Amino acid sequence: MKERIYVCHTYYHAYIACLKELVLHRATAGKATLLLSRLSNDFGDLCARASASGLFEQVLEYDEKDESFFPQLKAYHTDRGNILFNMLARIKYTKQFGKLQAPYVPVDFRSYRDIYVFCDSDPIGYYLSSQKIYYHAVEDGLDCIKYYDTARYDNRGYFGVKAWMAAHNLIFIQNGYGKYCLDMEVNDISVLPYPGPKYIEQSREELVAGLKAADKELITAIFIADLPSLREKLNQGGDTGKVLILTEPLCDLTTRETIFRDIIVEYGTINGRAAQIIIKPHPRDRLDYCAIFSGHIVLDGMFPMEILNFIPDLTIDRVVAVFTVPSAIRFAGERIFLGEDFMDRYEAPEIHRQNEMI
Repeated sequence: MKERIYVCHTYYHAYIACLKELVLHRATAGKATLLLSRLSNDFGDLCARASASGLFEQVLEYDEKDESFFPQLKAYHTDRGNILFNMLARIKYTKQFGKLQAPYVPVDFRSYRDIYVFCDSDPIGYYLSSQKIYYHAVEDGLDCIKYYDTARYDNRGYFGVKAWMAAHNLIFIQNGYGKYCLDMEVNDISVLPYPGPKYIEQSREELVAGLKAADKELITAIFIADLPSLREKLNQGGDTGKVLILTEPLCDLTTRETIFRDIIVEYGTINGRAAQIIIKPHPRDRLDYCAIFSGHIVLDGMFPMEILNFIPDLTIDRVVAVFTVPSAIRFAGERIFLGEDFMDRYEAPEIHRQNEMI
C-alpha cells in the first residue's frame, strides 16, 4: 500500500502539501503522490519542477471535470416546489455526479493509506463519497472558513437536516460534513464562527517553523522558475518605500482594474511620497497587469505568496490584500486586509457577506 496522496487545486494547496511532507512526514518524505487538478488552475511547469525535486514519489495532473461537463446533471437543479422533492433530486445528483468522475480519475485512491483533499467541495469530494473512500479534508485557504463558510452558505435553509443527510451519505456537504470525510484540517479553530463536527487544528506557522534552511531552498526551487529574475524585480527602486499589492479575481475585469487602481492611490504612498508599487497577481487572475500597470513592477502570478518569506533579506514596507489573508507574510512592516467594507464600494454587499446571511 502507498503512503499518501494530496489532491491540490491551487498553488497554495501544493505549498501546504510540501510543508506537510517536509515537517510532519519527514521520515517518509519522497513516498507520497502530489495530484494537481486542472479544474480551476493552470499549473504551468510546476509538475515538472515538483517531480525533479525528489520530494514526491509521483507528481500527476488530474483532468477533474466540473458539473457543466455533464449536461445530464442540469435537470437535477430544477426547483421542484418543495424541500422533499428537491432533496430527492439532490440525492440522485450526488450519486450521479460522483460516478461520472470515475473515468477521469488517474489513480486508485484505495491504494493509499491517507488521502488529503484540499477543497473537497470540488468534484473529487463527490467521487470519494460515491465510492465510499475515506479521506482527510484540508481548508482551501488560510483561515478561509472564518470569512466564508461555504458548507453553511451553500446549504443555508434546513442546514441541520442537510448535515444529517450528508453524515449518512445521502447528499454531500464539504468541509467535514460528509460520511467519508475523516476530519477537516484548519489552521486555527478559535477564529471560526461556527463549530464543525470534524475540525482538527494544524497551525501553518508551526509547519513553517519546522523547516530547515535546505527545506526552504527546496520549496523555493519548486515554485519559483526563475529566482534571479524575481530577485531583480523585488530589488528595483524602493528609495521611497515599497508596497506589495496582492490581486484577486474579483468582479469583472473592468471593475477589477478600478479596484486595484484605487488601492494604489489610497495605499501606495509612504510618508507622503509615492512608493515603489509591486503587484503580485493571483494565479487565477486573468487581468493583464503588465499592460495596464506598466509603470509598476508586476511579478509572475504563478506561485503562492508565502514563498516570498523564504527569500533572504526581502523587505516590503506594506502589503495590501482584499480577501487574501496576509497574516502569513513575514517580510512586510505593515499588513493591510481590506475585506468586506472595502468591497462594498464595488459590488452589492450581500455578494461578499455570505457568513452574515447564514
